[in-house]
Amino acid sequence: MLSPCDCFLHHHAPAPSSPPLNPPSNLAPSAHSASRRDKCLTFQNNAVSAPLRTTAVDTHPSAAVVPPRVNTTARQSTVQGRRSNRTPAGYGGSIPAMLDALVRFRDVGEALWPWRDTLSSRERTILLKEQRDWRRAMQIFRWFHGERCQELNVIHYNVMLCAVGRARRWDLVVGLWRQMRSCGVAPDNATYGTLIGVYCRGGRERAALLWLADMCKRGLALDEVTMSTVLHAHKMAGEYEKAEMFFRRWSSDSDARLGGHGRCGLYTYNTLIDTYGKAGQLEKVSDMFNQMLREGVAPSVVTFNTLIHVWGKHRRMEHVASLVRMMEEFQCLPDTRTYNILIWLYRESNDIDVAEHYFCKMKAKKLVPDVVSCRTLLYGYSTRGMFAKAEALIKEMDESTLAIDEYTQSAVTRMYVNAGMLEQSWRWFERFRNQMDSECFAANIDAFGERGYINLAEKAFICCVERKMLSVSVCNVMIKAYGLAEKLDEACEIAAGMERYGVLPDYLTYSSLIQLLSTAKLPEKALYYFRKMQAAKMPIDCVPYSVVITSFAKDHNLHMVECLFREMVTSGVHADAYVYSTLIDTYAELGNVQKAAAFFGLVTKAGLCESASIYNSLIKLYTKAGYIAEAQETYKLLKSLDSDGNLYASNCMIALYSDHCMVNEAREIFEGLKVRGSANEFSYAMMVCLYKKVARYDEAHRISKDMQALGLLTLALSFNSVIQMYVSAGKVEEAVKIFQKMLASSTPPNDVTFKALKVILLKGVSYIEIAKLESLRRSHSQDCLNQWNRALSLVVRSEGTTSRRIISHSGTRIHSYYIDSF
Repeated sequence: MLSPCDCFLHHHAPAPSSPPLNPPSNLAPSAHSASRRDKCLTFQNNAVSAPLRTTAVDTHPSAAVVPPRVNTTARQSTVQGRRSNRTPAGYGGSIPAMLDALVRFRDVGEALWPWRDTLSSRERTILLKEQRDWRRAMQIFRWFHGERCQELNVIHYNVMLCAVGRARRWDLVVGLWRQMRSCGVAPDNATYGTLIGVYCRGGRERAALLWLADMCKRGLALDEVTMSTVLHAHKMAGEYEKAEMFFRRWSSDSDARLGGHGRCGLYTYNTLIDTYGKAGQLEKVSDMFNQMLREGVAPSVVTFNTLIHVWGKHRRMEHVASLVRMMEEFQCLPDTRTYNILIWLYRESNDIDVAEHYFCKMKAKKLVPDVVSCRTLLYGYSTRGMFAKAEALIKEMDESTLAIDEYTQSAVTRMYVNAGMLEQSWRWFERFRNQMDSECFAANIDAFGERGYINLAEKAFICCVERKMLSVSVCNVMIKAYGLAEKLDEACEIAAGMERYGVLPDYLTYSSLIQLLSTAKLPEKALYYFRKMQAAKMPIDCVPYSVVITSFAKDHNLHMVECLFREMVTSGVHADAYVYSTLIDTYAELGNVQKAAAFFGLVTKAGLCESASIYNSLIKLYTKAGYIAEAQETYKLLKSLDSDGNLYASNCMIALYSDHCMVNEAREIFEGLKVRGSANEFSYAMMVCLYKKVARYDEAHRISKDMQALGLLTLALSFNSVIQMYVSAGKVEEAVKIFQKMLASSTPPNDVTFKALKVILLKGVSYIEIAKLESLRRSHSQDCLNQWNRALSLVVRSEGTTSRRIISHSGTRIHSYYIDSF
């Protein structure tokens, strides 16, 4: 099989006349659409991940749907919303014959010619409302308008506004409105209620609120249905406070009109509960529900569904359980939506057993689980690695012909991959490969790539290319997979081949490559993609600049560091605290205080001083330069930020105080770190060094014992500090024991270690033998450490005896003694 890079670089790209790259997928659509790629700017494990695939349950209560409007002006003549089931025989007089004629004759004039001079206003209304197709209704309406004898009133316009509004033909809605005004037909309450309703149902809540404003200007009063529709519009626009203010104003006006006896209906209460719930005002949700019960309005299943969703979304599961019990008390039977909400809530609360309980209870109550029920539970099983239950549910869904959506499909793939069940994961992928869209391919490739199964990721990528489903998100996750596998050449080849397939790299493509190459210490290659990013006219902020600058800084290429920084400033990109801290760190490492101070001046000018990273960099600089007063002042400023990043600065201060033998100051910081539980191995090692310098060996010994007890003796720096301290204190045996622990922990000694140990050897080993040991060390002999350990052990054993005289006799005798002893 060809590799993805072979596909890209050695095969012909599709011809321009080929089918589109992203034809519609046959895989079942998910409940809610979601963004398919992570927007992170750095390449981390989840930087280019396909999104966390959560089967979102449609928990939005049905009460939130704007109800069909009853035309109050024509209430005596007809009831709206049921005409699809009405037959001509249901009407008296000539109406059945008229409706039949409109079906038989396409021409409206020909169909209604027998009744041309006798049509009443009521009959015209019924004819318009009985049309199932808004286009036919529009033809009839235009015929009425063209016939002078057929007068049109506000009711007819209301019917047509409702018909074309439901079809979302906003141009016709505006046209009818203008026609009304030009014909002198004044809109009534029902007209505005219809307009507000259809605009809300069409997802144009802002426009609905503009119709409300016009209605209020005309001094027309809102009925409860219109009021509820307006509440819904405010809710969908996220204007919860306005919704509450509007309701209170309407309630006050209603009470005034009805003499203080105004009451709300069930739909209004459901809308208010949902509105307060979406606003997170749980106390008002409870108050509204209690008020509803006090006024004798019986809650419906929609009410309980809304309440369960609201409380569950805020992790108040005790309220959810209480509401389920209350449904039984009110003899309000849960419906499929109720169970779907419960399954989703308990799955999200990481209580999959309870979610499963409600799924089983749903079936026990003779309710058939729908596709949402099964997908929700299957996603929960998949993310928790519950293979047996997931596979049983998949079988049940297959038997019920319930489609698996792309979110759930990729979650099951990830379940198998995470468990290392590669054959099952590939079989599952193969089952859906011909139904996937590009985003589903991306999710599956990401599942394989994140776990390092690069071969499977490549196979899935090739399938995607063969099906002409390639997209930028697919390429991005493949680049990520190669990055995790440290196959940087292949990652670059994917980017190089994208344009051949008509796929343009995006910001994430370039930023991922820049991050990968910078991390791999390849700043020149990272700069190449940075220049390509610029050439593509992509908006560039300081993040890619900072990544490339940091890479050149680690490579000690100060010329490029300064050039890129000047370019960034010239192009109008504002450097952030990270960029400045990188620059200050770079010059701090070199001990160039002047340059570092110059960049700190720019930091101050940019108003970025209040930054832990900047202060840490400054303290590092002052520590290297030995500027005690400046370091102390900066450390105070850092502590005033109440930042969690104080450990590095604290250790720098301890090191600085250690260099200047400032015991009290260092001890104060060290004890503070111990109290907070933040002291690390470096903190302890620096305190050992400090006490060694001031010859306070007892305290140094105590700290070294604490280090060993806490398991903080792991690094060469720590071992060296303790060995040097014991050598200075004349405790040769303790020093050798620490060296032996160092060898046992597989921590390689360095020059500092051997320099300290050489002092011990001088106590009992001849210069010739020491020279041999030094030669072994320089030649990196495998037996070097054993020989040093034997020599040091001999010195320890000969302490207090006449061994020095024996050893100095002959180097050969010493060597044979080593062999005999060990």
